[in-house]
Amino acid sequence: MNDVPFSEPITLKLQSVEERKVASSWEAIECMQQWPDRARGRSWRAAYRACRDALDGWRTAREARTAFVKAARTAGLLVKGRKST
Repeated sequence: MNDVPFSEPITLKLQSVEERKVASSWEAIECMQQWPDRARGRSWRAAYRACRDALDGWRTAREARTAFVKAARTAGLLVKGRKST
């Protein structure tokens, strides 16, 4: 299983004070493990599945990134003012 880099990193604001840049499907999966339980809904599951599928070669990096951005936006974790889509 190879990591699948995104075309452009996504910046999130998690529970800590610092921002986190996510640049690949593997990093996205690791990052999603830190999301609050309230944010683990349908879009979280879809993003997790899309990133896993990208690692397995069943989806593209673009599809995984798009799903991840949607989940982050839904959870209110996407840093505003950054180009993410």
